[in-house]
Amino acid sequence: MSRRKRWMAGLALMSFAASAFGDDDKVKRDLFAVIALQGKPCGQVLSAERRGEDDYLVTCQSGDRYRVHVDEGDRVKVEKQ
Repeated sequence: MSRRKRWMAGLALMSFAASAFGDDDKVKRDLFAVIALQGKPCGQVLSAERRGEDDYLVTCQSGDRYRVHVDEGDRVKVEKQ
């Protein structure tokens, strides 16, 4: 592979990774807002594991873990795990 092609491939990969991490940060911010609006302690979302459509297992800086999901009545639920 030529030097130029390697450089272009690296640039494309960096661009893809930046957009992927940006989406992850947005999801974490949104989950933090949902948890805070429910009045639950969190501090900051450290990780969010997607378990299904509109269903996340969230680990917070405070050490608390929550399941954030949408129930059958289209209501957002935050349940301590």
